[in-house]
Amino acid sequence: MRDWLSFWNAPNRIYVNDRHRDVHYRDVALEIRSLVSSPAATVVDYGCGEATAAHLVAQACGRLILSDGAPAVRDKLTARFQDNPRIAVRAPEEVAALPPGSVDLIVLNSVAQYLERAAFDDLLAGFRRLLAANGRLVVGDVIPPHTSAATEIAALMKLAWRNGFVGAALLGLVRTLFSDYRALRGKLGLSHYTEAEMLDALARAGSRRAKRLLRVGTARMHGACFAVLHGPRLCPTLRRSASG
Repeated sequence: MRDWLSFWNAPNRIYVNDRHRDVHYRDVALEIRSLVSSPAATVVDYGCGEATAAHLVAQACGRLILSDGAPAVRDKLTARFQDNPRIAVRAPEEVAALPPGSVDLIVLNSVAQYLERAAFDDLLAGFRRLLAANGRLVVGDVIPPHTSAATEIAALMKLAWRNGFVGAALLGLVRTLFSDYRALRGKLGLSHYTEAEMLDALARAGSRRAKRLLRVGTARMHGACFAVLHGPRLCPTLRRSASG
């Protein structure tokens, strides 16, 4: 594997089994759905991955755009949701070409860590152009510096215990020791942000107001989200997510 996009475009075992994958995407979808401000809203889930529960978000909005940089992922999404008229699958360049001010909510969950900081800044600047006057950007699953492997293991096992895949999780941890993900993470690393650094990045993108939303999560900030608003109101506090 040369880069993160190649990793996500190829078959991988980032989830220990289908149950783990579907529980994760269900919880993410429910969290995104809670953010939708109007039944007519246009929502972009950027870097969405397989998004197996995206239909739950689509039920609450007028249009849901699923975007991922990996062509193989987009092919799966297109096949899965081809009969849902509210869901469209778009490449990142197609999202960038959307009309200014046409999006009410952009969600960037578990993506920032895979981007170099300059690329992340450029992405935020593009999002600012797309957002409607009172639109919101929510950045989730931000990894702070010095996050330990033990923290990530504990989060996985907690999710597995609640959802009935403990055995598969233990086997998955063993597989991870020899996985492409671990090798690529050692080679390329991940981008880490303190809370202050993330807020600064949002400010550089021109956000009028940005704040950390109070969602107590693990040290990896699974529950830490940041909101950018172009309108006068502050974003309401989010419910705590059960995502893994």
